[in-house]
Amino acid sequence: MNGFEKRAALIKEKIKKATLEMLKTWEPKRIRIADISKTANVSQVTIYNYFGSKEALLREVLKDYFNKELKEFEEYMNGDYSVKEKIEHMIFQNKKSYSELTLNVINELLIEDHDMLHYIEEEYNKRVIPLMIQFINDGKASGEISSKISIQTFLAYINILRKHSKEFFDMAQQVDNPEFAEELVHLFFYGFCGKS
Repeated sequence: MNGFEKRAALIKEKIKKATLEMLKTWEPKRIRIADISKTANVSQVTIYNYFGSKEALLREVLKDYFNKELKEFEEYMNGDYSVKEKIEHMIFQNKKSYSELTLNVINELLIEDHDMLHYIEEEYNKRVIPLMIQFINDGKASGEISSKISIQTFLAYINILRKHSKEFFDMAQQVDNPEFAEELVHLFFYGFCGKS
């Protein structure tokens, strides 16, 4: 990259970072280019020159965010962790994600952006599902995951828990029990009756 390209990349990154920060506290539809311009300390013309429209900027911010989350997930799942640690990570990784972008914001961004929704579904199927299948098969081979549980059932159960993970986090903050999260993990592995 030459000097001009480096400066352009830095300015684009500054704009995207400012937009991501705004998405943590603003509804996407209420954000205006003028607000982004002020937060990023660049002109509105600069934003239009680099991104073309607010929608294209939001799409690029969401794509970057999604790819960063996916990369972190891939690195963790390929790491040297136990099945229990990986399952805890799958269930509770949303805690960090919610501090950045809530599901409501992500859903609002995706409602009218079918191309972005398609991109996310494609990447999920291409990158996450194969990792999960390998993880489940490895867990079954090591005896840490029951051979009675099919891949489809395991994935469905994990997805249910992840979809409701924000409710678990909210409950954990309200309940006067420091072991609440650990007990939820125990329920996941052993149910109400304990180890079989």
